[in-house]
Amino acid sequence: MGAPGRLLHAVLTGALGSGKRTLASRIVKQVPLQKFSSGDLLQDNLLRDTEFGVLAKIFMDQGRLIPDDIMTRLTLQELKSSPRGSWLLSGFPRTLRQAEALDRVYHIHLAMNLDVPIEVIRQRLSARWIHPSSGRVYNLEFNPPRAVGVDDLTGKPLVQREDDRPETLAKRLEAYEDQTKRALDYYRG
Repeated sequence: MGAPGRLLHAVLTGALGSGKRTLASRIVKQVPLQKFSSGDLLQDNLLRDTEFGVLAKIFMDQGRLIPDDIMTRLTLQELKSSPRGSWLLSGFPRTLRQAEALDRVYHIHLAMNLDVPIEVIRQRLSARWIHPSSGRVYNLEFNPPRAVGVDDLTGKPLVQREDDRPETLAKRLEAYEDQTKRALDYYRG
């Protein structure tokens, strides 16, 4: 990170299921950064059944990305409410409008994109299961629960997210491809 007192603002993007959450968790263990995840933020709002969570669920269940203004407002609010410092933002921005809005408030020093083949993503997400009340994520292939279909800590049933189901997944991947290219080009600059 360089000299003490210098900030690092980094973004990590990639399609759903590309491994952003896993990689971000590994990075923050090695580098003193605070981790923010748009996926975690969404899941938290869904679990708490907030007004934003209810609205987000409608878009996600239709395989659509959440509108820029809503996602941007939620993400910037989260960044502003946390102590100043270096951070890694995972899963945001996904669109050019989001990237531009983020840049109006913060200087981004590093932008990374995980480019994972669509077939690998489909395979990963078909094996992804979650514990609804905590948001813990399991993958039957490389991070399985100790007992099939059961959360390791609570013993409660695991579920597959609605947006991981094949019919919704195809729409979400198409929307991601359509909307994200310009944001990636923006950071390639």
